[in-house]
Amino acid sequence: MEIEFLLTEIRLHHYSDEMISDFQLLSEKINQLAALAQSLRRENAELRLNAVALAAENADLAKRIQEAHQRVSALLESIPTPEQDEEPV
Repeated sequence: MEIEFLLTEIRLHHYSDEMISDFQLLSEKINQLAALAQSLRRENAELRLNAVALAAENADLAKRIQEAHQRVSALLESIPTPEQDEEPV
């Protein structure tokens, strides 16, 4: 059994010049929208990579701050207090 498919023939003479112009304008806008969407996808991917890098840098800086805090605390504890400076009489 053989089935034939016929495509509907597009007859442009049924459309006015204004309608064809509208279709062309719509087609151009769709192409611009597709290009913009692609551009935004690329920008979004770049921003995600930057966010990951910044999060890693932030974690490293937080670790360094914690280590510096521990060193300063240790130094403060090693400084003698005024009571320790006084010698027994």
